[in-house]
Amino acid sequence: MKKEFCQFIDMDGRSVVRLKKALPNLKVSQKMAETFKILSDPTRLKIVSALERDELCVCDLAVLIGLNQSLVSHHLQVLRQVNVVTYHRSGKMTYYSLSDDHISSLLAIARDHVDELI
Repeated sequence: MKKEFCQFIDMDGRSVVRLKKALPNLKVSQKMAETFKILSDPTRLKIVSALERDELCVCDLAVLIGLNQSLVSHHLQVLRQVNVVTYHRSGKMTYYSLSDDHISSLLAIARDHVDELI
């Protein structure tokens, strides 16, 4: 099998220099990858999708997605660590919601992409 090599190189380097400046730095790339990694879990995607529509407590989320509360709590803790979800307490209850609209935007784009594929 013959190996293919790039036969044309941007000899003046303008394209490479321009694109290199536009790429995210290592810290930003790592945080982006961490966010995508966290959202790559189907259970966490269900939780985030539910919280996109309304704030919910752990017990409501557990019933909604069909898991026990301790497992849902674990997933919420992971989502909190990367600032995907936030929470507030009301008496003895803790309610979760998305931290901001950026996650909703990511979900919408992913849904649009998947809709085009199926």
